[in-house]
Amino acid sequence: MNIENIEAFVYINHYGSFNKAADVLFLSQPTVTARIQSLERELDCRLFDRLGKQIHLTDKGKQFLPYAQQILQTFQKGKHHLQSKASMPNELRIGSTVSVSNYLMPYLLIVLNRRFPEMNFKLTTGPTEELAGKITSKDIDLAFVRKLMNPAFQSYPFFEDPIRLYVYKDHPLAAAGRASIRDIRHETLVFFECGSLDWLRIHRVFESLEQPPNIVFQVDNSETAKKLVLGRAGICFLPGLCAQQEVAEGSLIPVDIAETAGISLQTHLISLNGHNNGFLDSLLELGRELSY
Repeated sequence: MNIENIEAFVYINHYGSFNKAADVLFLSQPTVTARIQSLERELDCRLFDRLGKQIHLTDKGKQFLPYAQQILQTFQKGKHHLQSKASMPNELRIGSTVSVSNYLMPYLLIVLNRRFPEMNFKLTTGPTEELAGKITSKDIDLAFVRKLMNPAFQSYPFFEDPIRLYVYKDHPLAAAGRASIRDIRHETLVFFECGSLDWLRIHRVFESLEQPPNIVFQVDNSETAKKLVLGRAGICFLPGLCAQQEVAEGSLIPVDIAETAGISLQTHLISLNGHNNGFLDSLLELGRELSY
């Protein structure tokens, strides 16, 4: 019996969809369907009933499910046991989103090097979905990404970076340090967003206004957005880490907007289940230190 067929069966049941399971497994939908058909031939029974777009386990499928879950769990435990017995690799391959790569990784890599002086470190920067694929294909070992749900990964909250409005020195809002969303409805806005759900919350806040915000510049890079604000081209909502140095220098001023309080960019640390636990523990310890 093919373990990949059992894996497809468990994932389809978990997500309730062939298409969703295919996305999570980074496979095509026909491949997932073929795996289920192969498993059904081996078991000589139908596992799913398909009613339009809805799928349901058959009675035989329900009977087989706990055994399939146990087989998959036992396989993963056995695989982890074999890998844990292997000698520690001399290279740790880390993935990270652009913001983490720019503002956190220099510090994290220096500390990791002190704790694991025998290790070499390789950093890959990319979007969350791409890094998740690289972990699945074992091209990288762990990654700092936006929050995602995937039963193949162990995922831990690592860092929350508050999103605040930043203005240039001498801007009228700089002295007050706080404002309402209505106070900025006529301001020239630079809008930076990185494809995260956190940014959708900023958009929703603006929906309360009777007219759309004056977004003149829309960029996908925090450094570009920040330099536009420094050049007095507009004001911008930014994650705190990317503006930390400029705030310390006094060239950027944070302004608290009541309606956006509590919105932050959430970074999670992920790895395949049962892998790299020693490195994960060290990194999570660093994450706790950053939060203080």
